[in-house]
Amino acid sequence: MNIINHIKKLDFLLIFSASALSIIGIISIYSVCLSSDDFSDFYKQIIFFAVAIFIMFLMSLLDNRIIRENSSLILTLYFFCIITLLGVFFFAPEIRGIRSWYKIGPISFNPIELTKIILIILLAKYFSRRHIEMYKVGHIILSGIYVFIPSILIFFQPEFGSVIILVAIWVGILLVSGIKIKDFLLLCLAGIIALSFVWSFLIEDYQKDRMLSFLNPQEDPLGADWNKNQALIAIGSGGILGKGIGEGSQVQNGFLPEPETDFIFSVVAEEMGLIGVTALLSLFGILFWRILRVALNARSNFTRFFAAGLSISIFIQMVINIGMNLGIFPIIGLPLPLVSYGGSNIVFSFLALGIIQNMILVDS
Repeated sequence: MNIINHIKKLDFLLIFSASALSIIGIISIYSVCLSSDDFSDFYKQIIFFAVAIFIMFLMSLLDNRIIRENSSLILTLYFFCIITLLGVFFFAPEIRGIRSWYKIGPISFNPIELTKIILIILLAKYFSRRHIEMYKVGHIILSGIYVFIPSILIFFQPEFGSVIILVAIWVGILLVSGIKIKDFLLLCLAGIIALSFVWSFLIEDYQKDRMLSFLNPQEDPLGADWNKNQALIAIGSGGILGKGIGEGSQVQNGFLPEPETDFIFSVVAEEMGLIGVTALLSLFGILFWRILRVALNARSNFTRFFAAGLSISIFIQMVINIGMNLGIFPIIGLPLPLVSYGGSNIVFSFLALGIIQNMILVDS
């Protein structure tokens, strides 16, 4: 393969939008590091970004037909994800009551991010082979089992936000695959019953308080509502132009919680203002447009379902994260895709975009 010709055929708008989002994140992480005078996260994120770009390029070279035509490989990757999700209960350190990350020296690995990508691949393969048989309820149930197994393991970590993303991917691909309205409504009813059971018997009272606090932001301003209120102050104080990098009072004085991950949107809003937020949302818009364009122009159902699943995953996570920052959604601990600090977040996102790049060249 001629590398130069290959590079020329890549979707540079897709690369630009994803890279620009990550660069905004790196700038925001640098600002957060200023407050503590510890720049280790900033340097690590730069390395993660460089590795992610390299992996995206490698994946664009790998013909996606090698994956989609090898069911054994997909199932092997799926069960590898299940094993890694099980392993966190025994080998991952507990951080703020959650076991989600493997710690290997200075590097942390979150298997949830890999699981999202592999599950999209598995569901795309599953539904592309059964596209004309979606009237069979058994296909819906079996695909749901594929989603349920990792979801229940993630739920007990506990990582409720990631469970929502996995379920959203499944439901989104079901809709794209042509599920009957009657079956979809029955699925919604089953979902409501399952949520009622989870809420009544599996979620602790303090977790309920945290999720419900957004309904009454003044009830506990120093407790469950503290994070949300500080985020709103940061967003509101940014104005049009922002306070400038390293000048945000909420960030620099340590009032904003988890500013490099869950609340990085508030960092952007405070220090880059409305202009920065508009740029951020515009870049996400370009990214969604390029991915959905692949889904709409795809010649194979596998490509269509994979692109749809990836766009749903990124979109839902973006909406929930920004909604958490704005106080319209409960705080459930989801990073902003491509922007928040974390090697797993950025590397596996670019890995998936590399698969999309190859689909543009091979399948679209």
